[in-house]
Amino acid sequence: MSAPLFLVEALPTGDTLTLDGPEGRHAATVQRLRVGEELVLADGRGGTAAAEVTAVGKGTLDTRITSRGYVDAPVPRLVVVQGIAKGDRGELAVQAMTEVGVDEIVPWAASRSVAQWRGDRGVRAREKWAATAREAAKQARRAWLPVVAGAPDESTTTVTRRLAGAGAAFVLHEEAEERLSTAELPETGEIVLVVGPEGGIAPAELSAFREAGAHPVRLGPTVLRTSTAGVAALSVLAARLGRW
Repeated sequence: MSAPLFLVEALPTGDTLTLDGPEGRHAATVQRLRVGEELVLADGRGGTAAAEVTAVGKGTLDTRITSRGYVDAPVPRLVVVQGIAKGDRGELAVQAMTEVGVDEIVPWAASRSVAQWRGDRGVRAREKWAATAREAAKQARRAWLPVVAGAPDESTTTVTRRLAGAGAAFVLHEEAEERLSTAELPETGEIVLVVGPEGGIAPAELSAFREAGAHPVRLGPTVLRTSTAGVAALSVLAARLGRW
């Protein structure tokens, strides 16, 4: 079993680190790490450090750094514009997409989104997505923490501008003829993928995305839920780009 990963604000410059706060409590109390066991520290920006537990306190661990490393940021970046979904479907999507390698998630207030992120509710919902991505990145032992970007709910106009500046932009749509598995992919820049909410993408939105240069694509003959479409598409891209 691989060593568990814990996120820190900054990697230590010296040879030791005391892991405290929420990460320390999780390591000492939940995972119950013991003296001599190994773990990985990461700053979420590619930097890593392998460490060994030297002492266990109440909600804290003392560690000794045994090696350091750095993981280059993946290229091209994989960005998913995720239509805001009701209930926990959005969080399920964020969790799974993080585990399979998404680099950035943009919450999108689509016209057919049932849930509305306004005011404080929107801020809290976005923070919950960010927390979900953080925990999923730790589970997946990722050196790079995915970004949950933009306002609590980006508008279609903002999304359209993002698509126009991408190296490649795709919209998952059940009526598309082109398949993501055969679409042309760039070697650099961003691949931006749009996933609609439960009600799908409205014709006006699809038209705006097309005008911005996005290509409607499909995965196969079936229609996937908003909570699974993104992760399925990312899996296709990960295989095609050689990440998997």
